[in-house]
Amino acid sequence: MYVGRDMTELTMMGKDKWTDKELAYFHHSLGQIAPYLNQEGAAIHTQIIKEIESRGGMHHSATYTQGTEIHYD
Repeated sequence: MYVGRDMTELTMMGKDKWTDKELAYFHHSLGQIAPYLNQEGAAIHTQIIKEIESRGGMHHSATYTQGTEIHYD
């Protein structure tokens, strides 16, 4: 389960200030409902995707304590 700032708070700040977990969670959530998003929702999802890409994607090197995927739960 996601524990963090909600979309109301996050929309008041730039995507560059979002954490990787917030980006991963809302990218996944908006991706699930993409066919039902209005123009504003689709624009927010596009901005999230662009921010993820600007950070080099969501895959990180695996360590002994974590895998390559960012988990938001």
